[in-house]
Amino acid sequence: MIRLLDLIEATGGRLLGDAPGARAFAGFCFDSRRARPGELFVALRTERGDGHDFIADAIRKGAAGALVEAGRLAAREPFAPDDAPPLIVVPDTYEALTRYARYIIRRRNLPVIAITGSVGKSSTRAAIAAVLGRRFRVFQNPANFNGRLGVPIALGALEAEHEIIVLEMGADRLGEIRELCEIASPRLGIVTNVSEAHLAYFGALDETAREKRALVEVLPADGLAILNCDDPRVWAMRDFTRAQVVAVGASLCQAAPPHLHPLSCAIARAVARHYGIPECEADEALSRLPALPGRKCVLRGVNGAILVDDSFNASPASMRDAVAWAAGDLPARVGAHPRGCRFLVFGDMDHLGEHSARLHREIGALVAQRAADGRIRLITLGEQAYHLAEGAREAGMDPASVVVTYLARDAIAYIRDHARAGDLVLVKGDVSARMERIVAELLADRADLARLPRQEPGWESVRVAMPSRPTWLEVDLDAIAHNARAVKAVVGEDVALMAVLKADGYGHGAVKVARTALNNGASACAVASLNEAAALRNAGIDAPILILGFTPPWHAREALLRDVALTVYDLDVARAYSRAARELGRVARLHVEVDTGMSRLGVLPDAAADFIRAVADLPSVKLEGIFTHFSCADCDPAYTQLQLTRFRQVLDALGAQMSPDLYIHAANSAAALAYPEARFNLVRIGLALYGLNPFFPAPLQPASLLLRPALSWKTTIAQVKRLPPGTPVSYGKRFVCERETTIAVIPVGYADGFRRAPDTFGEVLVRGRRAPIVGAVCMDQAMIDVSHIPGVRLGDEVVLIGRQGDQRITAEDVATRLGTISYEVISAILARVPRVS
Repeated sequence: MIRLLDLIEATGGRLLGDAPGARAFAGFCFDSRRARPGELFVALRTERGDGHDFIADAIRKGAAGALVEAGRLAAREPFAPDDAPPLIVVPDTYEALTRYARYIIRRRNLPVIAITGSVGKSSTRAAIAAVLGRRFRVFQNPANFNGRLGVPIALGALEAEHEIIVLEMGADRLGEIRELCEIASPRLGIVTNVSEAHLAYFGALDETAREKRALVEVLPADGLAILNCDDPRVWAMRDFTRAQVVAVGASLCQAAPPHLHPLSCAIARAVARHYGIPECEADEALSRLPALPGRKCVLRGVNGAILVDDSFNASPASMRDAVAWAAGDLPARVGAHPRGCRFLVFGDMDHLGEHSARLHREIGALVAQRAADGRIRLITLGEQAYHLAEGAREAGMDPASVVVTYLARDAIAYIRDHARAGDLVLVKGDVSARMERIVAELLADRADLARLPRQEPGWESVRVAMPSRPTWLEVDLDAIAHNARAVKAVVGEDVALMAVLKADGYGHGAVKVARTALNNGASACAVASLNEAAALRNAGIDAPILILGFTPPWHAREALLRDVALTVYDLDVARAYSRAARELGRVARLHVEVDTGMSRLGVLPDAAADFIRAVADLPSVKLEGIFTHFSCADCDPAYTQLQLTRFRQVLDALGAQMSPDLYIHAANSAAALAYPEARFNLVRIGLALYGLNPFFPAPLQPASLLLRPALSWKTTIAQVKRLPPGTPVSYGKRFVCERETTIAVIPVGYADGFRRAPDTFGEVLVRGRRAPIVGAVCMDQAMIDVSHIPGVRLGDEVVLIGRQGDQRITAEDVATRLGTISYEVISAILARVPRVS
């Protein structure tokens, strides 16, 4: 509880408004989406936004007041005089929180126990609080509020009856642990370990150790340092403290509950001894301590499986521990069958910097080592987690036991289809992976949702990971999955679906789209060139791949080694493929393209039957398919029927010579949807897979089909300025302000695919309203007129393609303005624009 008078005394703040009902606040909150009745909302200015813009939202959620900065309230929150909440005005809200935290700890004069380390802080904190709770009223910082901001926020919940404070301390920058110690003045300090968890912040393990060491360096001479003697970097810290040192370690721990790490138990027992609590009493407390949400919490799963929720976070050290735990004897203690399968559902690990791919591969290799008996299956979810699968396969794990997904629903579907009673399903990943969503869908009892992490209101709209540039594409893989299933439902089970992934999956990201499409009804992939096929094979995709374009003979060997099917229409080229296959001892899989009216690649219909027979007779060749391509299935039914007739005549001429397992395909997205007679036994879908209307501007066919656009293109406001009349904007003075104009600069330009000439995109969306592009689009920036949109400021999201509020700009809208087609718009977005999903 925060007493108003304490807050004002600690911060020197000034009270605005009467506060008869707010003499005290239940605690601090800084996210308006998670505000609760009675709390004090702290308006913080962060890299992502300004909390002063959300004061009214927090008050509507029940916040009883707000801590605000002087000069930040003008024209922001139009409170009526009778409704105005109490506002405590300070120069800097961050500094005010720090001052309050320092003040309240000094004023209460309670003993403070501080815990730091790379992993295991929360579990250790909970274990210590459990054993001390046998004798004392213990305060502990909740929900991982352990940093420079989190600790002061957490201390807002300190109550008068608390007798001991147990704080975990985390850091994502150098000096943060020392700053926290200056606030908390701990007398007992604990360091759990030093591992690779935060290499993105500290660069090297020695730097991480130096940061953690700050805790023991500040302990007083009559204090106590409890150090993990199993970790050389931690044990070396004994030489840097004046305090008494106690050695602990997992190797010294005789027993621990299945969900608790032995090190956490050893530390809790050491703290109990320091406070005179008998070990038997401490052990009783530990045995009754429930698993923390997302930390090896054992739940009942689907199909009778044992579900272990370890989704709170992930680091290399905790991943190693999870693998060892799942592959050892402990699962049997929680109900898993000793010979049952062990499903490891692993998501991305964050904050590893340049070491990320290597460390993910190392964990994958560890999984492979423990999978020798064939009982372990690895399911990965996410872009970085793919490297786990890569490492496992490279280390010799059976590829059939390694499943790569980029969509939570696909990982969930795999477990639902394969897990059985007595099997173990362990789910783990970092915060950005949101693996608790997978756990939620695998629960046997929905009442257990309350036991999962991140279930508080507001988490659904929290973006944990930010793109690597302030201009990015959002790719909705759920939409890709929906579209694949929708088209499959239209064409039927007897017709195979080939996902067309040319131009990096039409700009969406070929690898992730391929995985998602293949998991949702597609059975093969098509690309334009060998390098596109190689990218898919390098990503571990083993589904059939067809190169639709020209593959020169000198690429034949690599194509055959990568098991890629090739398009042929020239006999000399087909012979070259045959020779390469013979020399490699392989079989060349070939599809013959028939030019029925596109006048592009393909053998002409009159020569097609003889050509196909000649190809089929070549040694080391398998004729796998015959296909054609429609030139205007979206707009000219008569010409499409003419092409279809020509194609059928070729097939009829071959008659019984065609193998029954031959792929016959003609339909692109438009034909697949509008011409059932053109589907044969395979259709190739491009536009429809990405949720774009292949018939635009005509309506989608069939009318009942609902496709979901998968791509949104977004950027942010980089600067806002008011320009007087007569001011030119951008190169060439093409636009000159006729009146006072508010111009916003957005960090996107023609080098990203944001067209400069002869026409631009025309307009974008800001705060749910349309803003025209003005002046020439530059290589990396463009300017928009936001004079008519109030409140536009630095950091606001801007939508180039997609929806914002009630407004929407589609790829088809942009294509119409540019005089082109939606294919070109989306595939022209350059690779330097990061794709996030």
